[in-house]
Order: sequence, then structure tokens, then C-alpha cells
Amino acid sequence: MTATCIMVLGTTSGAGKSWLATALCRYYARQGLKVVPFKAQNMSNNARVVASSNGQGEIGSAQYFQALAAKALPDVRMNPLLLKPEADTHSQVVLMGEVSAELTAMPWRGRSVHVWPQIAAALDELRAENDVVVIEGAGSPAEINLSSSDIVNMRVALHCNAACLLVTDIDRGGAFAHLYGTWALLPAPERALIKGFVLNKFRGDAALLAPAPQMLQDLTGIPTVATLPMWWQHGLPEEDGVFDMAPTFGTGVSSLPPGGAPASSGGRAPLSDCSTTRGEVQLTVAVVAYPRISNLDEFQPLKNIPGVRLMWVRSPAELAGLSPCDWVVLPGSKSTTADLAWLRSQGLDAAVARHAAQGGAVLGVCGGLQMLGEALVDTHGVDGNAPGLGLLPLVTLFLPDKTVRHTQTRFVEDMGAEVMDGLPSDPLAHSPAVEGQAEGLNLSKAHKFAPGLTANSRGQWSAQCHNPWSALAGVQVSGYEIHHGQTAQHPAMAQAGDVARAVLPGGLGWQNGAGNVLGIYLHGLFEDPAAPQALFASRLDGPVPTLDAVFERMADFIATHFEPGVLQALLKP
Repeated sequence: MTATCIMVLGTTSGAGKSWLATALCRYYARQGLKVVPFKAQNMSNNARVVASSNGQGEIGSAQYFQALAAKALPDVRMNPLLLKPEADTHSQVVLMGEVSAELTAMPWRGRSVHVWPQIAAALDELRAENDVVVIEGAGSPAEINLSSSDIVNMRVALHCNAACLLVTDIDRGGAFAHLYGTWALLPAPERALIKGFVLNKFRGDAALLAPAPQMLQDLTGIPTVATLPMWWQHGLPEEDGVFDMAPTFGTGVSSLPPGGAPASSGGRAPLSDCSTTRGEVQLTVAVVAYPRISNLDEFQPLKNIPGVRLMWVRSPAELAGLSPCDWVVLPGSKSTTADLAWLRSQGLDAAVARHAAQGGAVLGVCGGLQMLGEALVDTHGVDGNAPGLGLLPLVTLFLPDKTVRHTQTRFVEDMGAEVMDGLPSDPLAHSPAVEGQAEGLNLSKAHKFAPGLTANSRGQWSAQCHNPWSALAGVQVSGYEIHHGQTAQHPAMAQAGDVARAVLPGGLGWQNGAGNVLGIYLHGLFEDPAAPQALFASRLDGPVPTLDAVFERMADFIATHFEPGVLQALLKP
């Protein structure tokens, strides 16, 4: 078996490559074909844990979702090279699912000769095992400054003789120039692989595009095979960065009051607030968008819950209008101490503490859990030392080894407001390194913002609000862990009677005495239907919307909007 390869290229980043590749995976899979995705190199801090020859490893989230759309078991060959940015000029390199210190230290342009053999081998293995490989490019194939070291675009296309689609975001403007310019900069052998142009995110009457598509075909010999309408709430998580969904000039912001802020008051008035699903806004979930945010796509399912508004916040003013019934979320981070420093520099530490002191719900995930504690201790030079926010009496010890694994676990039966007696059974709880290092840090700064958050009275719920996390009592959930470090009860604080409740076994989850602050290492909580079903049962008309339904709608969408016969023709040699 040698698979047909279909490749999605883009004129720019954000043109819609990941979305279209995902839709193609489901379109061909439901024809009974054996389909898998592939992207040679992805740069993203959104990652998933998947199967590898060594057990488990990391790939970019986009390829994980594409594999699910293809009805295939995700594995590391689908994204052999993952770059996880840690700073503006530095990324951690993950090769075949595992962190490579050697490649991470290597100059960027020098890596291609070392990684291409493994990239090509992974692709060839997938081609030998499947009927169709749907390949996603990166950025633009016409970045001529990068062509000599290309390992993700036309080198891949030439290697497997892929039938290529070139997609552009027409909502940005200049789409026909983007398409023509990209085509014109490619050498003739590479141009020959492009089978069609795709106009994505179109708003208006498609008939008004004429005669431009025909003029473009006259210049290039390549037809425009699809005009895809703008589709705001398709349900697929965005791949990279904080994508604020309210549409203004093609991007917009969702971190606005319901209905948007008027431009006259300094806000950008959106055409519609696409961060909110159907129904009146009853709950706002505010996710703090620090610079090195990771795995933000795990919050996408919240957009599918009626009455829930998801917004990204970057300033205290955006939290000031929240009610105690709303949630503040500290998500994962690729650089926890650096993002914690940024959070403090913005004054968001005080804003989060005030929300918690008023009884507001706070959730920390992975790096967010570490931030919620009293101290972050680094004796190995992994991430750095820092005092935490002091909302949970915990201490995190960073370790050189990285935890990467799927996890199935269950919340304790009692998620109430009383602190459990005794200490959790955790080897770090009595670690000399934890105890000594933690006591050497200044741990009192967080408490001045919320002096009531001490001992067994860290926050009191407002009478009209219930503890949302109590709904998770006894719920079994599955997800994944990607983190350096382990978190445990702060020894000195425990001796003083300030004890966190262990709500997940193995140090995976902790809750404060009042019950409103929850920290977990488990990514993917909202992607497991059991958790949203428990948390939002009263808001749902039926079962939680599934990703599989999203994939089906996406396949239907491209089947409707591509020219007849085009998608089948791509399968022919």
C-alpha cells in the first residue's frame, strides 16, 4: 500500500491550513479510506500526549485533532518535529515525541540536515500503512529566505508527489495577490504540484469575485476550486495563540463586555460576540492569557456550552467586572516563572486574589496550579525560583525529568468546603529540598492582596453562588500530563494548620478550604464529556456536544463548497 498524499499549503500563517486539513481527514475517512494526518514540523505550545515506539510522546494539538477526524490512533509519526517556544528566540525541540536537548541547543538553520531523515522515514511509514495521508504545510511555501533549509513545505510535497491545495484568507484582503505571488515565487517543479486555489473566510456574495478567479487561472493555469464562507463557530480549537473570536477586521477581541465595548470608549466594537454560544450569558470564564500560554485549545469545549462566555484577559480591568459566580482560569504555561512575573507586572496577581477573596471560582491547570501555590522551587535550573500567588498552601519542586503521559483518574467524593484532616501522602511533603528552599523565598506578597485567604478560611462564597467544583465529586476523568516538577503540601504551612485538600490522587489536584480555588495537573478536563456534563448539566439540553459531531459538520461544509468532483480528483495520480 502506498498512500495518495494530499497537501494543504497556505499563503500565510492563519490562512486555514489546519482547519482544512482536519476537514479533509474526516471527508476521506467517511468514504471508508484509511486516512492519517501529517505535518513535518509544527511550532506550538499546544500539544497532546500520543502513542510512540517508546511508549508515549508529544505532538502538536492540530495533528492530534486531525487524527481523531481521520478516525486514526494518533502517534508521534504524524508530527515528527514539534517546536515549543520558550522565548521569542528560543524553542524546546521535540523529535519523535521526545525532548532533544541536543537539537534544542543547535542553531535553527543547522537542524534540518539532522531531522530530515527521521521526518522522511515517518512519512514513508505512514504512506505504506494507509490509503490517504493528508499533509499540512507551515506558514507559506514561498518564504524564499527559508527554502534552502525547508523540511515542512515543498520538500515534503516533492518527496511524496503530493497533490497540493493553496489556501488563502480572503478576509484579510489581498487574497489574489497572495495566491499569485506565492505561485510566482515557486520553482516550476513545485508549481506543478498545486492543483487548486482555495479562498477561505469569505463574507458576502461570491458572484462578486468574478472575473478575478478566471483571470488568476489565465495567469497560472490553476483553478479556484473552492470559496469557503466565513464560519465563526465551527467548534474546532484554534491551533496557535490566543485567537479572539469576535470579528473586527478579520480578528477582533473576545475579551469585551457582552455586546462589545463601544469604540468611543476605547474598545473595539465587534460585529458579533463569537466567544459566546447561544442563549443569554449566565457565566463568564476568564482565561488569563500570559505570553507563554500553552494548551489553550483545551478550553474550546466551553464555547459549546449554552450561556457560557469564554474570554481571554490580559489586564486587571478585564477581571474587575466579574461576579463571584464567574470563573478565573490560570492555564498551562511553557515558562511558568516567567509568566508568573508577567502576571505580577500587569497587576493580575492582585486581581486574581481579589476574585478569590470574594468567593469567586479560580482554576489553575498545570503551570496555573504551580502559580497558585506558595512557592516554586528550582534547584536544577529548569524554570526558576519564584514565590507563588499564595492561594493554595502548596510548593512545587521543578525536576529535570519531564512527565508526559495519559492519565485516567477520579475526583474525591467530598469536594465540599471543609479541609481534610491530616496530610496527603506525598514523598515531596517532607522533602528537605522543598522545605528548605520554600522557606527561603518571600511567600508573603500574595497575601497582602487577600488577607482573608489564610488557614481554613481562604475565601467565602457569596450566598447566591455555589461551589462549582463540588459538581466534580466522584467524577472519573481522563486527560494528559505534560509538566516538569511535582507539587505537594507546603510543610511549614501544614504544621501551622493550613492544609490543602488533595482532590485527585498522586498530587494531581488540590483544593482550598473554602472550596472555590482548584488546581490540577490534568490537561483536557473539559474535553472529557464527563466533566462538562457534571459542571453544566443544568445548562445543557442533552449530551455535551462532541468533537466527532464537529468533524462531521466540517466534512459536510467542504463537500458543499468545493467544486463538484474536485476532492475525488485529488485522489487520482
